[in-house]
Amino acid sequence: MFKLFIQQKLESYVKAYFKKHPEVKLVGVIGSVGKTCTKIAIATVLSERFRVRLQEGNHNTNFSAPLAILGVEYPVNIKSISAWLAVFRAAKDRIKEPTDVDIIVQELGSDRIGQVKHFGTYLHPDIGVVTAVSPEHMEFFHTVDNVAIEELGVANFSKIALINRDDIAGLYSKYLTNAKVNTYGTSAAAEYHYLSENYDINKGHEGVFVSPEWQNPVRAKINVLGEHTLRPAIAAGAVAIKLGMNEMEVANGLAKISSIPGRMNVLRGIKNSIIIDDSYNSSPLAATCSMRELYLLQTPQRIAVLGDMNELGDSSQIEHVALGKLCDPEVLSWVITVGSESEKYLAPTAKSRGCQVKSFKDSLSAGAFVRSVLEDNAVVLFKGSEGGIFLEEAVKVILHSTSDEANLVRQSPEWIKRKTEFFSKVS
Repeated sequence: MFKLFIQQKLESYVKAYFKKHPEVKLVGVIGSVGKTCTKIAIATVLSERFRVRLQEGNHNTNFSAPLAILGVEYPVNIKSISAWLAVFRAAKDRIKEPTDVDIIVQELGSDRIGQVKHFGTYLHPDIGVVTAVSPEHMEFFHTVDNVAIEELGVANFSKIALINRDDIAGLYSKYLTNAKVNTYGTSAAAEYHYLSENYDINKGHEGVFVSPEWQNPVRAKINVLGEHTLRPAIAAGAVAIKLGMNEMEVANGLAKISSIPGRMNVLRGIKNSIIIDDSYNSSPLAATCSMRELYLLQTPQRIAVLGDMNELGDSSQIEHVALGKLCDPEVLSWVITVGSESEKYLAPTAKSRGCQVKSFKDSLSAGAFVRSVLEDNAVVLFKGSEGGIFLEEAVKVILHSTSDEANLVRQSPEWIKRKTEFFSKVS
């Protein structure tokens, strides 16, 4: 009851905030993959003109969205009544004070049926962005159709919606009830899209941004790796245009977007190697996209380090086998797996295709093996989930400089302590 009371109180403050400050716009971001990258890209572009608030982290509780929207700190001790009373005072002050932002960009997550519908009881985003519909939290959703219903719910209770045409199958449009929907993506079929004309791994993409509001495409640079990582930037451009930003502002904002830790971030490795650090999390769609980008890079040696894709429920075997089928012995020197699911399903499938495969229980051992087989000018992809995998620790083993450890995910003292305890148990 205590938690429910706090949740309801916070949600009432959010309602009061937007009633008092109708000039503040809300952009809600949801999807199976790409939420955080899209949220940060949108904030980056919008900052060319507007004052923007966004939540840097994700506490993944019913309290985090209201607190982030209000710009109130999450209490250290969530069981303390006095701490929550202080939060309530801060929320009331936020409502009374002149607004300190023009736009709030809020990531909305769901791991159970009905959570998104509840957001609609107290949030009505001016723009809802849906990044993808693909298998996630399947132990609770069970089918991708249920995922689609959940994720697209945000589009339905937003004033207008932007849908990623590349990563949301057209068959799910039957779940949309909002008539004000536009699409974005790397495909020219999307209303908002980007045509990459030239790509360099160090400088990113050069190309043109196409918008139905603009008479002609606008030249823009976007410094990210891979086609699928362009999509958050395209979403950002589309949101900015919807909110009235001009061509120069949008182009300047797009040029400031860069990869973030653990999400297709390019780092220098030993022996002049290139590390693609995609260790933040993994899912079937994200892993498939990452592998495809690895294959496109010209290099004498490609190594794929693939950790378990967590939270897939009964579909885990099918999805790990499918990823194993993507492993091509003609282009991969090694497939290295971390975790029990990958060892049971992905590894045998990759072996059956003729790949050299090595499996490990933990990422530290995997990193040591990569170091032992690494050749000059190689490219190594690290792709895995958070819980029990932590491939960022494997990345550390082959980094060119320890100073780059600051560019890895989960490096706070709290995370280091958790991981130290985890590795002590599996070693």
